[in-house]
Amino acid sequence: MHEDQLTVHVDVVRELIDAQFPRWRGLPVTPVESQGTVNAIFRVGEGLAARFPLRPDDPAAVRRMLESEAEAARELLGCTRFPTPEPRAIGEPGAGYPLPWSVQTWVPGATASEADPGPSKGFARDLAEFVLGVRTIPTGGRAFAGGGRGGEILAHEPWMETCFENSEGLLDVRLMRRLWEGMRDLPRGADPDVMSHRDLVPGNVLVRGDRLAGVLDVGGLGPADPALDLIGAWHLLDAGPRMIFRGLMGCSDIEWARGRAWAFIQAMGAVWYYVDSNPEMSRWAMRTLARVTVEAV
Repeated sequence: MHEDQLTVHVDVVRELIDAQFPRWRGLPVTPVESQGTVNAIFRVGEGLAARFPLRPDDPAAVRRMLESEAEAARELLGCTRFPTPEPRAIGEPGAGYPLPWSVQTWVPGATASEADPGPSKGFARDLAEFVLGVRTIPTGGRAFAGGGRGGEILAHEPWMETCFENSEGLLDVRLMRRLWEGMRDLPRGADPDVMSHRDLVPGNVLVRGDRLAGVLDVGGLGPADPALDLIGAWHLLDAGPRMIFRGLMGCSDIEWARGRAWAFIQAMGAVWYYVDSNPEMSRWAMRTLARVTVEAV
C-alpha cells in the first residue's frame, strides 16, 4: 500500500513472540487479512492480536507512539458497553523486523466492510451510543493538537487540492470541487473539543448480526471537533439510519455539516490513494462520497 512499506512474515512474528513473550510460546500465529493501512496484524491464539507498524520510522518514535496508543486504549476501556482492545505488551525489534510492535486483546466480530450495517436502525442507535459514551470521557484540559482531522477544516485545503488532482478519471472532480467550496469555510464556532475515536471507518467497526459488536484502532482517542465522530454517519449508514443517528446525537445543523465535511475529506484521500493497493478501502470511500453527494442535492 505504501512505497516504503515493511514486509512482515509470519515466521518472524513467531520468532519474536517466542523469544520475547515465553508465556505465549506455542500459541498459533495467523496472518489477518485487513484493510488496515498502518499495521500488519496477526492473531495469536484465540485471544490476542499482534500489530506490526508498516512504515519505516525511528524506533524510539515508534515506541512513543505505541505507548501513547496503549494509554489511549486503557482510557477508553469500560467507558462504553462495546468491547475495545486492551493493550497487553510492547515488543522490541528483532528477527529482521526493525521496529517496536504491540500485542493487544482480540475483539471478535466481522468488520463493517465484511458485514455492511448500513440499513440497520439498531446499528445506528448503537453507533450513537458509542460516540456519546466516548464524549463522556473528560478531556482533562486537553485540546486537539496536530495536523490530522479534528481541528480546522480549512487547514486541509492543500491536501484536498492534491486529492482533486489525483482523482481525475475516478470521480466527477468538478462536482467534488463544488462540494468542497461549500465545506471549506464552515465555522467551528464555540463548540469545545470533546473526546473522539477519530477514525470510525468500516474497517475499525465490528458487527455481529446487524448490531455494533466492538470498535478497533482506538489508539487515536483524543480531543477533537465534536463533529469528527459524526463521520460514521456517512461511512457506515444508509439514509434512514443516518437520520436516526443524527436525531440521537442532537447536533446542530452546522455541526452535522462539519461532520459531513470530515467524512468528505477522509473519503477523498482514500479513494485515489488506495485504488490499486487496497481496493476495498477505495470502494467504501467511493460509497461515502456518493452518500455525501446525494445529501447535498
